[in-house]
Amino acid sequence: MLTNAAKPSNIDEYIANFPAEIQKMLQELRATIRAAAPDAEETINYQMPTFTLKGNLVHFAAYKNHIGFYPAPSAILAFAEELSVYVGAKGSVQFPIHKPLPLDLVSQMVKFRVIENLEKAASKVKKKKQS
Repeated sequence: MLTNAAKPSNIDEYIANFPAEIQKMLQELRATIRAAAPDAEETINYQMPTFTLKGNLVHFAAYKNHIGFYPAPSAILAFAEELSVYVGAKGSVQFPIHKPLPLDLVSQMVKFRVIENLEKAASKVKKKKQS
């Protein structure tokens, strides 16, 4: 939950709206995503930090009691066993702010999404060439 009403125009502005301990967690999450998807671009979509690579890759957001991570339903399904210890939904997972972020798991999920997006983009190109 943002601490002021201003809509951030980039991820730095988004993160700056939170207390120092939450900023640290968000920066760790951002660095992990960036390392797992070095070619992804950063933006703000749905008022959340977003990484894109041939489409939306992952989003994240901070709330009062958790960090929301949104890697798409396919990644939630693919990592269902690992995520079973967290509250989640079809396309999201909640990481409690009073526990360390599972950065290795986040990295694996981001890499999964990179492959997924690149394969989807390649198949679209292939279909266009066949038309």
